[in-house]
Amino acid sequence: MRLRRFSTVRTRLLAVLVAIAVPIACASTFAAYATYRSAVVAIEAAQARAVDDFAVRTRVWYRGTSRALLAFGTMASELGLDAAGCPDAGAKAMERAGGFRAFLLRHADGRVCTGSLDAALTSEALEGIVRQLAGRPSTGMWNGADLGRMRYDQVTVGAQRYLAVLASVPPSANGGLQQALVLTAPELLENVFDLGEDGQALNVALIGRAAGVIASRGDSRDLSWLPRTDRMPETFARWVAPNRAGEDSAFVARMVAEPDFYIVASFDERPVEAARLQFIVLLLAPLLTLALLCLVCMRAIDKHCLRWLRGIEAAARSRTSNNRVRASVGEGMPSDIRSVAEAFNGMVEEQEIRQRRLQTALDDNRFLVRELHHRVKNSLQVVQSYIGLSKRDHRDEARLALADAECRVHVLSAAYRFTLADGEMQPVRVDLFLDDVVTMISNLIRSRDQWVASRIETAASLSVDRIIPLGFLVADVASRALRSTPGLRIVVEVVDVDASAIEVGLVADRDIQHSAPPRLFAGLLTQIEAVQTQEPQGRSLGRWRIAHGS
Repeated sequence: MRLRRFSTVRTRLLAVLVAIAVPIACASTFAAYATYRSAVVAIEAAQARAVDDFAVRTRVWYRGTSRALLAFGTMASELGLDAAGCPDAGAKAMERAGGFRAFLLRHADGRVCTGSLDAALTSEALEGIVRQLAGRPSTGMWNGADLGRMRYDQVTVGAQRYLAVLASVPPSANGGLQQALVLTAPELLENVFDLGEDGQALNVALIGRAAGVIASRGDSRDLSWLPRTDRMPETFARWVAPNRAGEDSAFVARMVAEPDFYIVASFDERPVEAARLQFIVLLLAPLLTLALLCLVCMRAIDKHCLRWLRGIEAAARSRTSNNRVRASVGEGMPSDIRSVAEAFNGMVEEQEIRQRRLQTALDDNRFLVRELHHRVKNSLQVVQSYIGLSKRDHRDEARLALADAECRVHVLSAAYRFTLADGEMQPVRVDLFLDDVVTMISNLIRSRDQWVASRIETAASLSVDRIIPLGFLVADVASRALRSTPGLRIVVEVVDVDASAIEVGLVADRDIQHSAPPRLFAGLLTQIEAVQTQEPQGRSLGRWRIAHGS
């Protein structure tokens, strides 16, 4: 597994837990399913054995009854019992055996011997039963001695139900037994089915295709457990279907004697439900255990690892707003994470010491710079005052040159005054600065018949390094125009071009003769980072675009 795909400690540890838990969960699921299938197969095998046991009991009972009938008929035929002695001998034998109710023996020579313990079972009734059973298919035999052609069935005489066994023997050369019929009470076979156990878990019945229920286990009057639709098995069948009470049950059927007799049994679903419950428990127990283990592990990771890491992270992120934050160090902190936290706190302390030193040096530097600028501003004011005093002693060109110098010194002084207005170096507003420059030009350079004004529509600001060359530019252009043209009127215009640029222009009230700018002028444009948008011509003294970025 490539844990590098997961970005956090939590996801990587969770991936490891999942990689361990999934194979265990799969193995537990397979083991639970295998156990469930083994239990179900064992239950189904036990049910099949139970039905086979009742089928064997049924076959043994019918084979024993058939053997007794053939033995009694052969003995009566060999002894030559007449019509008067045969019923008495048969009645004594039936009373002695118990459960046998009537018999009929037909010999090859035509003699018929009948006997009965019930008045309704007359000779004519027995003859009718023989004819009825003889017309039906014989019952197939199973492993064992060949007893001849046999028919097992159920008959009703009057209101009484009897189990009938009819044996047909081919006539022998010495005139032996030809047909033998015996009628027994159903209780004989039902006693074989009734084992004295609880009948709620297992219900069994012997079913005939035409005869219906021949024998059953338990209360023969309550047959609601039988399947709603009869199903004749070829040999063996197992299915789940509604019973006559409308409830789903598991049924198992086994053919006893073809083509009519088969055993059907209904089994309680509690063993299967118990196996299903066991499967659910075996499935969920390890899965829930693994889930609980994952939760406990994640809880332990959060409590003993991630909580401390989050504290270090929070301390690191809060450093920008609070310099005194430290990573928490607790008693329950793991030693390796404690070492990281202590190293982080040591790094924070060293950084704070360096920051304090840097801040002290920066404050000192700011103080020195502020004092230096104050000294420069004061010095410029002194220089401006000296130039003003010297100007009084000169006339004409010398006076004009001194006035230009005084104006430029004032530009420097005004720039420092505005940039240090609040005690700190800050950008200078263009409108305030140029208004002051225009006022100084009007006071120092223009003659009485000249006029200089400003129309400034911007709130932009420039740094002191760029505002000084701008003042020089305006003073130089205005000074050259005023010297060359008497009675001239000039307007200094400043407008916003867009949010990041302004345009500065000077306009005269008449067309004038323009002179070439001095070489210093190009240097001023470079310092201002200005682009000339209009050359001096006609009334325009020039226009320049200046980017300010605010």
